[in-house]
Amino acid sequence: MSDCDDCLFCRIIAGEIPSGKVYEDETTYAFNDINPKAKVHVLVVPKKHYANVAELAAGDPARLAHMVEVAQGIADDAFHGDYRLVFNTGADAGQTVFHVHAHVMTGETLDE
Repeated sequence: MSDCDDCLFCRIIAGEIPSGKVYEDETTYAFNDINPKAKVHVLVVPKKHYANVAELAAGDPARLAHMVEVAQGIADDAFHGDYRLVFNTGADAGQTVFHVHAHVMTGETLDE
């Protein structure tokens, strides 16, 4: 079984597991976090499996830039364009699903 066959986010992207889809295009999928830390908390993921943001940046920097564009669009729609963008990289940093994902948090004024 490949990493992608066993990956929660690959299964969500494939439609095998339901999600609250916010955005989708040919390379990127975004959905509501099931444990939100802000009024709007969306995960933005590339459809191609990369373990973390460093791997994505090395392998496809244009896809990473597109993820940031998608995050901006979500924030523009949800809360006048201001947002927090977080990538957890590695278990000790809080990454629990090893498919790169950006946490877009917005919809309200966020504490530091």
